Amino acid sequence: MTITITAFERSPDRGKGLARDMRLRWALEEVGQPYDVRLVSFKEMKEPRHLALHPFGQIPTYEEADLALFESGAIVLHIAERHGRLLPGEANARARAITWMFAALNTVEPPIFERSLATILERDEPWYEKRLRALDENIRRRLAGLSNRLGDADWLDGEFNAGDLLMITVLLRLKSSGIVDEYPNLSAYVARGESRPAYQRAFAAQLAVFTASLSG
Repeated sequence: MTITITAFERSPDRGKGLARDMRLRWALEEVGQPYDVRLVSFKEMKEPRHLALHPFGQIPTYEEADLALFESGAIVLHIAERHGRLLPGEANARARAITWMFAALNTVEPPIFERSLATILERDEPWYEKRLRALDENIRRRLAGLSNRLGDADWLDGEFNAGDLLMITVLLRLKSSGIVDEYPNLSAYVARGESRPAYQRAFAAQLAVFTASLSG
């Protein structure tokens, strides 16, 4: 049965590939699985039909036959496990890849996402500059540890896997800030991810939705 994911009808990132459905699109492209996309408005995200799929009224969701999932990290893990790619076969390597998935979403992403919100919601507040400096300091601590671990390797642990996929989507949120560029190996790491054909197909598909929304 065809996989269906949900995505923003009008993404607030304006086609930059930062919305979390990008993670699912990329994973599905990597494993060679076709999928449909159901676009939802912000109003529809809070209605019963969508809340039955995602209790917090967000995107993305994933449906296949009688299975419905929410949370992008959990969905990427499911895709990797279901299709036998994006996770190593050897048990210890697989465990390490899953650890990097959790690190991306639980350790690296929170201060980056908090920074994104602050630049939108707190820019006119008197404490904004001090708040931004504190957030950037926290982010740099995370990136320093990540940079040290990556070293001169292409990927975090052997071959490209789901840990890299999630980590790169997280780091892309910092692209406009220039912070990742302070760590040349991380900047090159992100560029390697963006150059993957599966990423480019996923990005083009998400961008097409935004482009269509401008004429809609």
